[in-house]
Amino acid sequence: MSAPERIPPRSVTTDAAAAELLARGELTVRGRIRDASNAALYCTVTHEGREAACIYKPVAGERPLWDFPDGTLAQREVAAYEVAEATGWGLVPPTVLREGPYGEGMVQLWIEAVPGTELLALVDAEEPGPGWKAVGLAQVDEGRTALLVHADDARLRRLAVLDAVLNNADRKGGHLLPAADERLYGIDHGVTFHAENKLRTLLWGWAGDPLTGEALTVLETLREALKDGGPLAGRLAALITPAELDATRARVDALLASGRHPEPGGEWPAIPWPPV
Repeated sequence: MSAPERIPPRSVTTDAAAAELLARGELTVRGRIRDASNAALYCTVTHEGREAACIYKPVAGERPLWDFPDGTLAQREVAAYEVAEATGWGLVPPTVLREGPYGEGMVQLWIEAVPGTELLALVDAEEPGPGWKAVGLAQVDEGRTALLVHADDARLRRLAVLDAVLNNADRKGGHLLPAADERLYGIDHGVTFHAENKLRTLLWGWAGDPLTGEALTVLETLREALKDGGPLAGRLAALITPAELDATRARVDALLASGRHPEPGGEWPAIPWPPV
């Protein structure tokens, strides 16, 4: 018997194959990711001679969240992938909702991060250097602060727009995965889509800046897809509440009306903790 064909982490030509593999393949649990706050299992998935590494997060392993009482983390992770795919930016790994060894859960293609890619930094300066954007001051030890900065990177800027649409309440540094194909992926979208403003992120470097022309075009596309009867609206309706879907539409409308990246609102902590 020949060895199964490994699916690359992600490429334009394998997206459909990866999604089919995740949805239809046999899941085998290989281990548990210990530092995850909810059950997260490292698995392989095989189907018709193909194999890939993936992460499986069963609904049964989710801890209840008082501020996200509706739906499940798994459903919101899949909803975030659906919105990300509609942008055409490919910022979230292929993700499906399916049955697994421990019941229904989210299954997502595993992405190996490339070490040494610097996207975030703490600097002893009042202003960011060339190629960096300031987030704010952070206390690094008793009596000492440093400036938290992120890279002035077009991929991060796209992700900042996506997070504004998703209302991502937990964009930490550890949720940014630079891959070998020079793509950047965002993961861990379980606390998204709330009807109230809960945007918490490390990507505030463009706050208040005009959106790029590319971003405005993508947002127009999202607005059409989110209309009643639109393809994206239909998929999201099975994953999030009607109020959350309406709020997503409202966020897209607000971004298009302002033409700018959002700024911290003040009614919710602007930066997640811990930041990594």
